[in-house]
Amino acid sequence: MFSQIAATLITLVLVAPVLASFEVEITLIADALIQGSIAAFLGSRLGLASWWLPINLLFSPALVSALSFGVAPSWFLAAFVLLFLVYWSVFRSQVPLYLSSRKAWAAVAGLLPSKAGVRFLDLGAGLGGMLSYLDAQRPDGNFSGMEIAPLPFVLGWARKKATRGNYSLQWGNFWPHSLADQDVVYAYLSPVPMGRLWCKVCEEMPSGSRFISNTFPVPGVEPESVVELDDFHHSRLYVYRVPARQEMDASS
Repeated sequence: MFSQIAATLITLVLVAPVLASFEVEITLIADALIQGSIAAFLGSRLGLASWWLPINLLFSPALVSALSFGVAPSWFLAAFVLLFLVYWSVFRSQVPLYLSSRKAWAAVAGLLPSKAGVRFLDLGAGLGGMLSYLDAQRPDGNFSGMEIAPLPFVLGWARKKATRGNYSLQWGNFWPHSLADQDVVYAYLSPVPMGRLWCKVCEEMPSGSRFISNTFPVPGVEPESVVELDDFHHSRLYVYRVPARQEMDASS
């Protein structure tokens, strides 16, 4: 945002007057490309990831092109509201919406302890697909999930009602939620929270219980096993055994 605002000010205050002094007339789309080039340069200097640079470059040109189509502003508002309801906390959590594949569902079902009443928690349950599948496969289990994004939660809640699922789905942030009574905790988040989440898992979950992370490993921690998923993204499940307190003290 800073790159875009600063580039717009530079274009209006510095570049446009210089071009005008030489009596150079350029089109609006050319103005947008100049602004985008400045924004991309500023983004690179600010240390943004490389994939942000084409976004900074093309944001204003895309906006100018979209306005030329004569699309009613209400469509842009609707798109913004939709994206906000799905990704509203991503700027803070840095965890986008990832949906587990059906092969991930089946693999997780095979990793559950065989004991009756197994307790499973899905951190970031999305649309509730994992919970619905496990509930159908293991009616003896106790399955629950948490989702912070409003729209995925509402859709997951509707799915639970439609299928009469015997699992629970809660809206909210999982960080204050205790993991103390869980046998298995599953997460498909991002690389950002994995170190902090592993500390929470080790502090709260019983020793010998399992933590399963889809795609994103815990940095610096060797998993008990890795399950290769032959799905669209060629994902992996990283399976960790929660160590006993004595083991954690010894390793530290």
